[in-house]
Amino acid sequence: MTKIDLDRTSLFEPQVLENPFPYYQVAIAERPVMVLPGTNITLVSSYDLLAEATGRIEAFSNDFSALLAGQRAADPDVTAELEKGWPQRNTLLTADPPVHTRFRKLVNLAFSMKRVDAIEADIRAIVDRLVDAFPADENGVARIDFVRDFAVPLPVAVIAGQIGIADTDVLTVKRWSDAFADRLGGMISRERELECAREVVEFQHAMKAQIDARRAVRTEDLLSDLVHARIEGEQPLDDAEILSILQQLMVAGNETTTSTLAGGVLLLIQNPDEEAKVRADPGLIPNMVEEMLRLESPTAGLWRVVKQDAELGGVTVPGGSMMMLRFAAANRDPAKFENPDAFEVTRKNARSHLAFGRGIHMCVGNMLSRKELAVAFEVLLARISGFRLAADADLSHVPNMLLRGLRRLDIEVTRA
Repeated sequence: MTKIDLDRTSLFEPQVLENPFPYYQVAIAERPVMVLPGTNITLVSSYDLLAEATGRIEAFSNDFSALLAGQRAADPDVTAELEKGWPQRNTLLTADPPVHTRFRKLVNLAFSMKRVDAIEADIRAIVDRLVDAFPADENGVARIDFVRDFAVPLPVAVIAGQIGIADTDVLTVKRWSDAFADRLGGMISRERELECAREVVEFQHAMKAQIDARRAVRTEDLLSDLVHARIEGEQPLDDAEILSILQQLMVAGNETTTSTLAGGVLLLIQNPDEEAKVRADPGLIPNMVEEMLRLESPTAGLWRVVKQDAELGGVTVPGGSMMMLRFAAANRDPAKFENPDAFEVTRKNARSHLAFGRGIHMCVGNMLSRKELAVAFEVLLARISGFRLAADADLSHVPNMLLRGLRRLDIEVTRA
């Protein structure tokens, strides 16, 4: 294979995004902090330097709301569509302390371990229902698109049930989630940007009705916990703030869990010896999930805004520029993970991964995602005796600067 020239190759070229791992290894080895050619973006790829950067909030800000708003936020047609809804607020993903501190305290009340444990029975019921629906032949073999038939509907059903839209069809919820993810990813056309703006507003109006209902009558779900979250000395969340938080939860809860489920099944198919270890000892499932998260890193990277001239890893990073923290690269740093590209279900430091971020901005829904993944694989491995890749399987990924996930995963499954 031709050696990658970091001066001539962009991380965001479609062929690099499709298979970024050779690029990551060269970047980590040669320039763990480097300016991407032709841009004002500094890429951070090594584990230790990325971990350092996440802790230096005074220099590297999370307020990249201008990017989150979409490439064409100043487009009058896009703006006109978005003005039909509620304004975006800097809450969790795009806020710095002390603003972020308030939101984190309030949202943590909703994402308690008690709430996650209470959802487990619902998760298990949804998983069983989805497996029951696999269309098996007389030999118990079913051909499915695992993304469409399992990896998408599971997290969509879980989050929908917790925010009051369980009766909304899966395709509608996924359409809303895709709109947020596409705007975040920065690789869409103007036509798609307009479509996403309309879908964001559609979601906001649907959720505003649910927020109003919970203000009137408290229920036992995550949305009600957000609406009624109270901490002494802190202002409760208003409608626009709750809507902004829900949009972020849709992406974090749906897109990332979907990608790990699909990528995880592919890892099992490609590594039958590791699959056999987990089937022999289901107690390995939690660690296997961490290893899947490490290798898949569905949130491949996130932005930071450089607030002032700063130094990182011996490189001067100018104030006013952008920084890309590449979690997917750091999670394959050989200085942190021995044999980093290998899938090892017994890896001792698998949980040290950065798939959920690090520091004050670590994903608030990480406990729920881990629970969904663990329950899903527990049931799948108990009820499915074998996974096989279809001969015509397409293993390409959805193009996105920040997120990474398979478009589809055509497989054959055999019921146990």
